[in-house]
Amino acid sequence: MDLRTRRDDRVSPVDAVELFTATLPEALERGREFMQAGTARLRLRTLTFEVDGSAWTLASEAGHISVGPGRGDGAHVRFSAEALSDLVNDQTTPMGYFSAGRLDMPEGGLGDLLDWWLVLRSALDERPLYVPGSVSLRDRDGCALDLKRSFSPDDDADEMRHFLHEAGFLHLRGVFREDEMAAISADMDRAAPSYREDDGKSWWATLDGGERCVVRMQGFDRHSETTAALLEDPRFTRIGEIPGDSHTHRGLEGNKIEALFKPLGVVEGISDIPWHKDCSLGRHSYECCSLTVGISVTGAGPTSGQLGVVPGSHRALVWPALIPPEGLPELALPTRTGDVTVHLSCTLHRAFPPTEQERRVMYTGFRLPAVSPEAAQAALAGRRRLGQIREAAPRTVSQ
Repeated sequence: MDLRTRRDDRVSPVDAVELFTATLPEALERGREFMQAGTARLRLRTLTFEVDGSAWTLASEAGHISVGPGRGDGAHVRFSAEALSDLVNDQTTPMGYFSAGRLDMPEGGLGDLLDWWLVLRSALDERPLYVPGSVSLRDRDGCALDLKRSFSPDDDADEMRHFLHEAGFLHLRGVFREDEMAAISADMDRAAPSYREDDGKSWWATLDGGERCVVRMQGFDRHSETTAALLEDPRFTRIGEIPGDSHTHRGLEGNKIEALFKPLGVVEGISDIPWHKDCSLGRHSYECCSLTVGISVTGAGPTSGQLGVVPGSHRALVWPALIPPEGLPELALPTRTGDVTVHLSCTLHRAFPPTEQERRVMYTGFRLPAVSPEAAQAALAGRRRLGQIREAAPRTVSQ
């Protein structure tokens, strides 16, 4: 599950002239065969990249993608040289610029840029674009994966590892006791008044009655002895061992775990986030796949803010947010108190807003160890082989 192919110490500035006159056209030519099926499904509107006053236009006609100098008719985006480098080097994405209020598009919209971002990533990273049927979900016997399957903490580790690799998520039943979660819930109530807006450690939302309330408390282990002990407990630490890639919980100093309230009636603020990947703002090729771990302080169901996932989306080059791809299933993950959910950082997921009952949950994660040059090259070679296999023999997704 280590998909990293880049290292920060190897990042170089991108020269716009070289990119649009040599690097990108050459990459598009090399990737013509494995990109063809994916690009044919995109509604690629002509897009002009303007970089510090110079312009190049990308166009698609009859399945052929061209890159030429000057301004074209269609969408138009402006970048500084530094911003273009960050985009090309996967330090950020169109979603990153949009979320930060830095997306400068005098014509066209975010969707136009996201479609072309897929083309750029496919060509430059040698990753086939997703097409329906190119991602299959199979169990170890080659049969359709039971996506509603959940696991107990004592289940076979290899079985859990395979499921996580295929589907991009896990539901672990009964990892923690109800009395432990009750103690943590009480700690959340006691800790909430110590957080303030603009403290850099919390997120806030406005409810339909006008009340402002904290919805996310970072560094929560400093407010809860039960939570701090839980992070050292083998029931928790062995979750990081499931992928078999030496994931670690160390190095998260200052924000080891976050406690979230999911209140009813949120009308403003970030509480229930729509479909997204955790790498949607950038750095997929530097950090994926990390593990995101959700601990159900209270249970969650259709009316109490349950988590949703798109199984298999971590294996698909698709929009990193907003809209799930056609052909992959959408799955709700109801949980009971003390259950744990695990998803990979590039698995599409969302939080459904609660409609009848508040939810409480904690989120933390496990990161991959520092990448070596050998590991980066092996991951790149593996991705190329995997992409060629999937393009050559697409199979129907199990629903």
